[in-house]
Order: sequence, then C-alpha cells, then structure tokens
Amino acid sequence: MKAVVMNGIGGTEEMAVVDREPPTAALGRVVVEVAAAGVNFMDIGVRQGMAWTDVPNPKVLGVEGAGRVITVGDGVDQFSIGDRVAWVYEPGSYAEQVSVRADALVKIPDGLDFRTAASVMMQGLTASHFATDFYPVQPGDVALVHAAAGGVGLLLTQIIKLRGGQVIGRVSSEEKRAIVREAGADHVIVDRDGNFADEVLRLTDGEGVNVVYDGSGPKTFAGSLASLRRSGTFCWYGPVLGGPGPLDIMSLPRSIKIGYATFYDHIHTPDLLRTRSRQLFDWIESGALRVTVGGTYPLAEAAQAHADMESRRTTGKLLLIP
Repeated sequence: MKAVVMNGIGGTEEMAVVDREPPTAALGRVVVEVAAAGVNFMDIGVRQGMAWTDVPNPKVLGVEGAGRVITVGDGVDQFSIGDRVAWVYEPGSYAEQVSVRADALVKIPDGLDFRTAASVMMQGLTASHFATDFYPVQPGDVALVHAAAGGVGLLLTQIIKLRGGQVIGRVSSEEKRAIVREAGADHVIVDRDGNFADEVLRLTDGEGVNVVYDGSGPKTFAGSLASLRRSGTFCWYGPVLGGPGPLDIMSLPRSIKIGYATFYDHIHTPDLLRTRSRQLFDWIESGALRVTVGGTYPLAEAAQAHADMESRRTTGKLLLIP
C-alpha cells in the first residue's frame, strides 16, 4: 500500500510517498481502507520534531480520517467489516490503509460522507471542547476567535453562535473576511501583526471579550490579554507556533483566567468520544454546522498540503484523498 512517511526532522523535503506492507488487525484493533485523511498543524509539529520523537523514522504521518472497515481483530465486537467509520488521534493515517484502535473509532451516520466526517474529527472536537467544556459559552458572551478562517476557527465560530454567543473573528488577509462572515461572525478584524486589541475594545465599548481563543503563537499573546474583560478567560492552544514564554502569574491583569486547552481532555473515554462526535454529526446533518473543505490532495501531494497550511493561505479543512 502507499503511505506518506517522514524520513527525518525538517521541512517538507523530509516527506515521501512509499510502499509499505498493509497493516494487520491486532487485538482490539481494526484495519480501515482510508477514504480521506485530515491534515493538521499537529502533523507539521511532528515533522518538525515537536512530538512522536520516541517513534523511529521513517514513520507514517497523520492522526485522523474516515473510511470503511476491511478487517476486524480479536476482541472487537462493536465494529464489523463494511462499517463506515471515522477516527481521531490514530498515528499513521496518511495511508491507503490504517490499523486503528477500536476505542478511537466512531460510526459515521448514513447521511454523512467520508470527507465531511474526516474534516471534523480533530478540528471539530477541538472546537467543541473550547466552546462547550473549557469555556462553556453562554448567551450574550462575546468571544475573540483567532485564525477564524481556518478549520478550527470556522467550526468554533459556528458553535459559539449555536450557543448564543457573539464572535469577533481575526483573520490575516482581506480575502478571508467573507468566509468568516458566512460562518456567522458578528465582526471580522483583518490583522497580520498582532495589532487588534484596540479594535476589539472599540467593538465591545471598552469592556473587552469574555473569552479569547488563541492558537496563533507568541505574536498575538499580549493583544489577547489586552482584549479580555475583567475575569475573562484566555484559551491558549496550538503548540506548533510556540508559546508565550515564562509568565509571572502576579502580572496577569483584570483577574483573568488563562489555560492551555487540549482536545483529548474533551474525549478521554470512548463513550465521550462517541457522544461528542455524535453531537457534531447531528449539527451537520441538521444544517446547523457547515464544514468547509478548503483543499483536497492526493497522497503524492501531501508535502504540498503541508506547505500550503504553513503559508496561512488556506481556509477550512485540508484533506488527503488516497
């Protein structure tokens, strides 16, 4: 089978499409024929040596996708050959076939296609965690969403609106304004340099926002702090672009609360994974949540998908199609 591996830590030149032996269904696992695999900033972080350093190279990239079960291992009784499934955080998903833990799988409803399902496993569950768990948005709350035109940002904007909140979306270029507006943002700020706080305060009559969702790296950290109202919540995420450095907790202003959100805390049991995924699927099937696929690539162009994502030129979700 074909798979995309990284041969070493570095740039996209370390990625290659290779032939590998198909996986087998070990105890508690199934083998899935991959119909679509998601591309995430986490994958870029792995390539750059920020994670999976204990796994020897060459190793297959990718952590999410959707497809059809072709082999079932011993000890698996909730999935059968032919089932349409999606998964999250299962290493090795940039491939034609992948061995997946049964505990990482969810069934896809009949009305949902593979590409849509693959698009919401990592980013959709992340957005769900941010707006319903880490900071449960209440009607009337105002949220600042960074990278609002990205895969997480577009889904997060819609979930905040579903919960009755207002959204100020920040994007890096004028070309991205329209897609964020279509997702329901009340206001959109175009900014590449981290100079957005004054506009946020103007839009909130000087009060600031209830919550900031910031995965844009150190450049936006100070502006996000300045954008929060008293007792506001700072949701920091996304390690690939780096952290803000050491913090003096006694220097934090206005009694704000700050934390680092990871999506796994939202789905730390199989039951939670299936419950949260089912909610996303229900929203999609009802038309309440729209998924934007910003680009599809064959496996042979996985390196290009990484380059496009790193350039910040893309919007929505990027997928690899074996």
